[in-house]
Parts: sequence; C-alpha cells; structure tokens
Amino acid sequence: MAAAPGTSTLRHGVSLWCPQSPALRRVNLLPCSHLSTSSFRRSFSVAASASSSFANENREFVIVGGGNAAGYAARTFVEHGMADGRLCIVSKEAVAPYERPALTKGYLFPPEKKPARLPGFHTCVGSGGERQTPEWYKEHGIEVIYADPVTDLDIQSHSLRTSSGKNLKYGSLIIATGCTSVRFPAGIGGSLLGVHYIRDVADADSLVSSLERAQKVAVIGGGYIGMEVAAACAGWKLDTTVIFPENHIMPRLFTSSIAEKYEDLYKENSVKFVKGAFIDKLEAGSDGRVAAVRLKNGSVVEADTVIVGIGAKAAVSPFEAVGMNDSVGGIQMYDRVARVEHVDHARRSAKHCVEALLSIHTNPYDYLPYFYSRVFEYEGSSRKVWWQFFGDNVGDVIEVGNFDPKLAAFWVDSGDRLKGVFLESGTPEEFGLLPKLARLQPIVDKAKLRSASSVESALELAGSSIQAEASA
Repeated sequence: MAAAPGTSTLRHGVSLWCPQSPALRRVNLLPCSHLSTSSFRRSFSVAASASSSFANENREFVIVGGGNAAGYAARTFVEHGMADGRLCIVSKEAVAPYERPALTKGYLFPPEKKPARLPGFHTCVGSGGERQTPEWYKEHGIEVIYADPVTDLDIQSHSLRTSSGKNLKYGSLIIATGCTSVRFPAGIGGSLLGVHYIRDVADADSLVSSLERAQKVAVIGGGYIGMEVAAACAGWKLDTTVIFPENHIMPRLFTSSIAEKYEDLYKENSVKFVKGAFIDKLEAGSDGRVAAVRLKNGSVVEADTVIVGIGAKAAVSPFEAVGMNDSVGGIQMYDRVARVEHVDHARRSAKHCVEALLSIHTNPYDYLPYFYSRVFEYEGSSRKVWWQFFGDNVGDVIEVGNFDPKLAAFWVDSGDRLKGVFLESGTPEEFGLLPKLARLQPIVDKAKLRSASSVESALELAGSSIQAEASA
C-alpha cells in the first residue's frame, strides 16, 4: 500500500533493521530513528491496580524511555483500557514525561518574564490534551520507575536490568529512548564548566543557573537549538554570539533570503553572528570554567557560558541486541529514508505503535513532515516569531511577503506541484491551510504565485488550487 502524496509510510512489522526471529519482533521501537510494530504479545500475571504496587517482576507492557513518546504512548494505552496494572515506564529522568520543546523556548525566559516550569508542560498539553502529572500515572495504575535507566536487555528471556539492579520481565517492550546531544570531546573542552547541552530538564536547569551569572554567551550551531537559545539569551540582555559553519542560519530549511530576514531580526536584538566558522577548541579560564571559543582560523570569541547545539544522535545503547544502530535508520519519506527527530513525530508514532501493538491489523504510519519554531515570545519582546513548515523543501522556491510580520514560501516541483509550504505569523486559519496544501500537493500557477501582492493572496491562490483539482 503506497502512502498518500506528502506522507511517509512505516509498514506493520517492518523496520530498517529487519528483525527475523519472533523474539526480535516482540520488541517495538519508537523515535527518533526506528519504529517497528508487532501483534505478538506474551501475557504475564501482574497483581497490580491503581492503588497497589506491582507484586512481582513481571510487566505485560514496558516502555523504556520517559520522554514525549512515552507520555503519548501511555495515554494511548489508557484510551484502550490496557494501562491499569499492565504498563510500566522506565525512565532515566527524575520527572514524569513532559513536552521537551519547552526547554529551549519558555523554560529559558528570564525570571521576571514568567518562564515555563513543571508541572505546566507535562505531556500531553502540547497537543491540547490532559496534563499527565505523576498523580495521573498513579490514578491510571501505571508504574513509573524514575531516574533508573536501563543498562542491559536480554531479548531471549524478555528481561531487562536497570542501573539500580532492578530486574523486569516484559511481555511486550517499546523502546522510546529518543536522542542524545552530539557533544564536543572532553579533549577540546567539551566538558568544561559553563559548557551546556540541552536534552532534559536537568540540562535546562543547569543552563538557567549559568545564565543568571553570565555576561558573554556563545551559542554554537545555527539550527533549531542554536536559534531558540539565542533568542532566549537576548531576553536576558546578554552579549550573545552565534557561531556556525554554514553561510546562513537554518540551512536545512531556510533559503538564504529567508534566513537573512530572521538574522536581521536577531541583530536588532543585539545577537551577533560568526558564519563559516569551525571550532578548534573551548578554552578554560584560571577558575577552570570556559572562557573562550577558539576557531580554526585562529580568532577567539570570549564567552563565560557556551551552549552547544550541533545535532543529536539516536540513544540506542544498550539495545544493539535488537539490531538498533545509531548510524543508520529512519522512515520512508517521499522518495528517501529520513530521520525525523521532531516532537510531532514522537507524539504520532507513539500512538501508532501502541495501536499496532494492541491490534492484529494496523494501517501504515501516515506522517506528514511538520516543523515549527516560536521565539521572542517573552513579555516585553518587540516582535514575537512563530513559523510553521509542512511538506518537503524540494523544487523551486517562491517567496511572498516582507516579514512585516508575515512571510510565506512555496516549494514547487518541475511539474508545478506544490511540495512544501512555509508561513511566518499566520492566523489560525492560515496555519490550518498548510497541512492541506502539503498533503494534497495541488498544481499551482507559479507566475501568479510570484506576482501575488500579499501573503494572504498567495495563500488564497494556493488554496483555490485544491478546489480546482477537486472539481476537475
């Protein structure tokens, strides 16, 4: 069964590592790079309820990982009446699952600008769902093992061991460990005091502590993490420099002209850019704390706080036993295999995985690529930024608008089909049109799009293309 235009497909019982044995097929994998579902399940006797502890080491369902995917998977188990006394979540974090994007957005606001804090952003509030606090898990009979990561897995005996020595047997296992930050080696200063990587609440708390005393901040990386953190640092009124090797920010999505508009906004907020730069090492001061970033060209950027946002990699250890590999993997998207390290994928694939696990039959994983960012949203900001992108950024790009505040971009292939669409500062109705355009991929008139007098008229023209194809 082929995916609809603008979607990706993950088939039931299939993943990039192609498990062959029944023992392997009982393992279900979640983001960021692998997903496999299965109808095989082994039941255990697990004397437990919402008001009691699990009486033995047997668990019918175990989720390894306590991030976004775990929270949304737990909700799906509850919706199907399969959680109470049956489900256990094993997490390395000390808190219940939460909406991770907040860590580089509202969590980093200065204290006087109402920063986000738990329990405000536990899953599943990010998609308009219920806030699943620790009490929620107890009320639904879900066991959560906090701050105790899995260190060993035996797929033959259906058992795993945690760092504290706890042994668990599972009937079905979901691996939802997500990603870890790509780090600089300790030998070039990657582990110095004042050098930060952001993946969890503890990381964000450590960064906030540094920002409270910081004067000069260096942000390494011009992607999502770098740009969201730099915007937060601007709210702290800190001397902030963003360093990256590319010619402009967000190179995987933004065109150079789109990037220029956003870079100008950052510069208006006193953020500086060092482009085309490669890191030689991070240097320490006399107190052992980071004091500067030395570049390959010999120049130096002074910084008492450094945030590194240079990418992520799949957190697969200790799961090599089931064939997971952090250098390959992904999902079939359009005409290629791709990694989708995004919260929307975590939410949707979690629901899909659980429903596939609980059913003999399941549908292909129908996922429309979606990315967004929201920055400068703290109180007193002169300009709030919120953009969304749906689809695939291939083909010719047609840009409409002057970023005042709206800006739109349309990616159109050689057959005049709309492949992807980007919008800054849209209305709810305009944002709601984007996934329809990206999924249906209508044929559009490039000349009319280029000559559109406003973002509103360009979107109206694109929307009318859907209606034209439907009536043809």
